[in-house]
Amino acid sequence: MKTALSAAAIALLLAGCTTTELQPIPGSITYNGQPRTKLTKSPVGSTFTHLFTGDMGEQVYETYKIQPDRTLKIVDRRRQDAFFPDP
Repeated sequence: MKTALSAAAIALLLAGCTTTELQPIPGSITYNGQPRTKLTKSPVGSTFTHLFTGDMGEQVYETYKIQPDRTLKIVDRRRQDAFFPDP
């Protein structure tokens, strides 16, 4: 009985989880749309990181993944204060 209740609780929690796609922000490679040049030599599925300064002076690290159609998708974004970095 406890196992069934635990499984039902976990199922309800997971049902409430939704994945939201990260939207480009000023400084993102894809902020004004996809780049004109295609990354033809990079393998599909490979990732790379882009570092830029955000609008509030923080360092922003974005990780992009190359999609099968050669477009870029933001898969991760981290912000770090430029003056007070995390230890």
